[in-house]
Amino acid sequence: MNIIAIDANASRGTSAESLLGAWLAAASQGQVGACFDLGVAFSTGSNGADCDLIEAHKWFNLAAARGHEEAAHCRADISDEMTAREIAEAQRRARQWLAEGRQRAA
Repeated sequence: MNIIAIDANASRGTSAESLLGAWLAAASQGQVGACFDLGVAFSTGSNGADCDLIEAHKWFNLAAARGHEEAAHCRADISDEMTAREIAEAQRRARQWLAEGRQRAA
């Protein structure tokens, strides 16, 4: 896997949980970089997130759908480690995120 963990020093003075919360809030505002950051956090189990490839795929998918090229590569990398059912679940979660209106149009 070619995913690089986000530097823990980038969040000086910020707890990992609040960093995840900030990324979730930014993702709900349509910020592509926040979706990518969430994908990295869930794929590596860093910055307060548990390692969860389904969640990581979901976030990389949301970022890639908005043109984030590195997210598309990361999604492909983790897909190699996932079953078809896990990928389908990740895609369902991404569609649900969008359907619930959590992500505003950019």
